[in-house]
Amino acid sequence: MASEAPYYRPELDALRFFAFLCVFAFHRMDYVPTNAVRHPWAFRIGTVGAFGVPVFFLLSAFLITELLLRERERTGRVHVKAFYVRRILRIWPLYFAAFYGLVLLERVMPGVGARDPRSWLAFTFFSGNWWITFHGWIAGSADPLWSISVEEQFYLLIPLIAAWGGRRVLVVVSGLLLIASYATVLWYGLHPVHGDNGEWTNSLVHFQFFCAGTLLALGLRGRLPRWGAAWRIAAFALGFVCWLTAMMRFGVQSWEPHATPVGAVLGWVLVLAATVLFFTGALGVRPEHVPRWLAYLGRISYGLYIVHSFVFFLLFQKLAPLLIPRTAFAHIAAELREWLGTCAVLAVSIGLAHLSFRYFEQPFLRLKKRFTFVPAREEVAPELSSLVVK
Repeated sequence: MASEAPYYRPELDALRFFAFLCVFAFHRMDYVPTNAVRHPWAFRIGTVGAFGVPVFFLLSAFLITELLLRERERTGRVHVKAFYVRRILRIWPLYFAAFYGLVLLERVMPGVGARDPRSWLAFTFFSGNWWITFHGWIAGSADPLWSISVEEQFYLLIPLIAAWGGRRVLVVVSGLLLIASYATVLWYGLHPVHGDNGEWTNSLVHFQFFCAGTLLALGLRGRLPRWGAAWRIAAFALGFVCWLTAMMRFGVQSWEPHATPVGAVLGWVLVLAATVLFFTGALGVRPEHVPRWLAYLGRISYGLYIVHSFVFFLLFQKLAPLLIPRTAFAHIAAELREWLGTCAVLAVSIGLAHLSFRYFEQPFLRLKKRFTFVPAREEVAPELSSLVVK
């Protein structure tokens, strides 16, 4: 069905991998506690790593909006049914395999999956984030799946608005959702509680990033920033400054936020600004400047995101206590063992994500071609041996 040239930006795949590494650094602290006194900057970088999730959200909204607008330009309309089929084929197989695989594994490996059947229902109908908001976290290996629920809620709305309202209505709806998002942020600032107050998994809080991605697609109209390397590096550096300022100055973070009402609003504005800086700092990088292996790691970032917490769980909570005392490496300092273990988690996660993409996800991606009007080239998976830049 798709006969036009694909819309593919390899630098955005590289940005996906950057977002994953941020989340990876954050989740590492769940299994390898970082002392905030002895290693203050490692603790701070790990903590703001949670904001990699908003980068995923903004990037997803930009690409979805861009592809829908191009589809409307090429075919005269947005094919809503085809959009839903494409999203189902891309998201659902791995999502449900992971969630219910962990549910089954919970029977023999406690702590790895959701136990409450009511949470199964919530995650089945992509309201898992709301379950966590009101009932708490389910299990470390399955907890990252909350963000898939938020994305699916966005996917439910965006094609209908694009099909029936066009650009103007997309702008209006995005503006209204931005207002709703910051009203929600302000509400949490006015009602602080100890521990996790549910803000991080609230869809309304994160809709600001989807709105920003949509507005960027509408505003750029297919144009690419042509900034030099110095600006792009500065954009990333400033993005980290914004993230750290939001956390250190205004108390905005994913776990145990302690912001004042004004600080909550200002902090989340900085998180949003940083996300935009990362995106605009990456968009427009010439394809030949993006290593193919890096772009590929971004293309399998969905699998990386799904499996990495489970690999952390296996290595640090199940295998390490059994293996490390009996090996020749028992004399190595604990911190070195932790970093070696972290590298092992990343390597195993990449291997599993590659196998998943190549042998499990790709057959479903091939089916997407029948419902695709503007291809995004995610259906083709290059072999790892061909990814070395020459």
